[in-house]
Amino acid sequence: MDWDDARILLAIYRGGTLRAAAALLHVDQATVGRRLRALEEALHARLFLHTPRGYVPTRAGELALPAAEAMEKAADQLERLTQGTDERVSGTVRVTTSDTIARAFVMPAIQRLREAHPDLRLVLTASTHLSNLTRREADIAVRNVRPDNPDLISRRLGRRELGVYASKHYLKQHGEPRRGTAFEGHTVVVYQRAVFGARADTLCGEPFGNARVALEVNSGLMMLEAASRGLGVAELSTYLAQDSSSLVRIWPDCAEFYDLWLVMHGDLHRTARVRAVADAIVDVFEHGEEKPVAARPKKA
Repeated sequence: MDWDDARILLAIYRGGTLRAAAALLHVDQATVGRRLRALEEALHARLFLHTPRGYVPTRAGELALPAAEAMEKAADQLERLTQGTDERVSGTVRVTTSDTIARAFVMPAIQRLREAHPDLRLVLTASTHLSNLTRREADIAVRNVRPDNPDLISRRLGRRELGVYASKHYLKQHGEPRRGTAFEGHTVVVYQRAVFGARADTLCGEPFGNARVALEVNSGLMMLEAASRGLGVAELSTYLAQDSSSLVRIWPDCAEFYDLWLVMHGDLHRTARVRAVADAIVDVFEHGEEKPVAARPKKA
């Protein structure tokens, strides 16, 4: 069999359809179908049944899945271990974080890295989705959740503050909400529940059950934009809101805090290019944008 076809088995199982598998593998749907048939012929076994709900693994497919996952894990480990000895500050580094953190902290780090290491190529994904670092969906993540996976290493970047904000125009029209009223008589802009879970029911600990919800977003920048345009009261990170001349903080003594973590796979943190990007992000969090990134001297 072609060992690479094990990825086809896993992609169809995880995606449920040939189209979804093709998207995961960045190939066309016909290629996935052709390679599935080749794999089944090589193994002399039917691996999936095509049903109205999608592709369902047969008994043979179920037996093959753990072995295919072990092959995938071994291939990922081989790549990580060999890259961990790479001393060149060049190549591609994938970074994932939210749009607000990317704008305030990661983008300045990238700008400085480009000046010091022009051979680096950064792939930045701004999303609330937690990328799987063990499957190499990203090399570095900046997130507000500390991982519990023993294969990942994390560094606390700092603590950030959340506050309640509204635009000057909104407050002129509606006045300031009173605490303890669940924002009665007011309009709020909130995160979608899929983003914040149970915390989506409060703004800095104050329930908003009596408010009208004007907009639900999944992006911090869209939250900032909506609040700045007077669409409603919103919970924002203070580092994000403090630069807006149109926003006023309500209840300055009401605050919540969260930690930010830089996360990498343990096998990759020794890689020169990954280490350079991680160090630059840490420097921005600790010192702002002023401190330059020093280019490493070339080896003779």
